[in-house]
Amino acid sequence: MKKIMLTMVSLLLLVVLAACGQANEPTTTASSTANNENEAKDSTTSTSDILIHDPNAKIASMSIHITNNLLALGITPAGSVVGGDVKDFLPHVADQLQGVAKLGVVTDPDMESLLALKPDIIYIDEVYSATDLAKFEKIAPTISIDLDTGTWRDHLKRIAEHVGLEKDAEVFIEDYEAKTERVSSLIHNELGADAKVMAIRMTAKELRVMGTRRPLGPIMFEDLKLNMANGVEKIAADQPFEVISKEVLPDFEADAIFVIISRGNEAMSNFEELEKNPVWKNLKAVKNNQVYMVDGQKWLDYSSIGHSMALDDAEKLFTK
Repeated sequence: MKKIMLTMVSLLLLVVLAACGQANEPTTTASSTANNENEAKDSTTSTSDILIHDPNAKIASMSIHITNNLLALGITPAGSVVGGDVKDFLPHVADQLQGVAKLGVVTDPDMESLLALKPDIIYIDEVYSATDLAKFEKIAPTISIDLDTGTWRDHLKRIAEHVGLEKDAEVFIEDYEAKTERVSSLIHNELGADAKVMAIRMTAKELRVMGTRRPLGPIMFEDLKLNMANGVEKIAADQPFEVISKEVLPDFEADAIFVIISRGNEAMSNFEELEKNPVWKNLKAVKNNQVYMVDGQKWLDYSSIGHSMALDDAEKLFTK
């Protein structure tokens, strides 16, 4: 009986000691496992569905608008697609992209150049590139941004989340809002508080009246709070512009006209012909010398940096 009792006590002591040993061992949690994985991913982390990476990582941007939003945050990508019309980096940001690898256009990316770049992170435009997501992910972790949803402010904030620069995005937006107030005041002082304005774009093939939709509508009629010329509001809400004939220009009764001329000799030639036409000469805005030429590359760039540069140009135009 004593032997049995001694054996039972020994077994009990072994169980207690084993339990104490387990309590003292470090516990491996999901958090610590994630940390180990994050270290292996070289400063790339994942918080819920947000992939966060070092802003100094080698970034490939497969959208000119994403590129320009990165620039607004002080980040220069290692590679970027180029503008489809100019077949190069957009002129208003080209000086900030010196030495950056060119990766084709968004609709036809240069995958060989992308592979050669060996990026750490790839950004894509969901609308244009989502169907090729798997191809990009084979090269590097890929972040997809839906540029058709929300405003450029939302796009900037979304990108800022991925690089931990949310405060920088907020500062940029605050500065932009202050600039809009200043520029809006300048324009209204020049044109009059009740002046009605329109924006037209001359291309190689047609004359367009820009509507309320982006890229141009929001900056003119929301940010700068300009009054729409008659009929601008009737342009379909899902269309950025409407093609018109020069004969209907008087119907808009615009007090001021903002003019964008597309690149190329043909577009410029078309506008010069329009200037000679009696219909143009008799417009109220033309007679009152309230026609303003603006840089389409900036005004039509629906990104944070594009809109900010457009406001800078407007401020120069209306500062006496």
